[in-house]
Amino acid sequence: MIALPAGVRILLASKPVDFRKGAHSLAALAAAELGTDPFSGVVLVFRSKRSDRVKILTWDDSGLVLIGWYAFRSA
Repeated sequence: MIALPAGVRILLASKPVDFRKGAHSLAALAAAELGTDPFSGVVLVFRSKRSDRVKILTWDDSGLVLIGWYAFRSA
């Protein structure tokens, strides 16, 4: 379980992204497209083109953290 501090902002990117992008490329995309500072502690959520996976990016004291890819299965 990932505990988020109170008051943390979570931003969802509505457009799909290229899932070959890494943490630094996604941070640059967030700065350019969302107009936010990816190093401010905000949680950024990106989805794949098929909307079956997400990547979660955040900043902690050690640097950028790409939390993971999660596959969603339909019933």
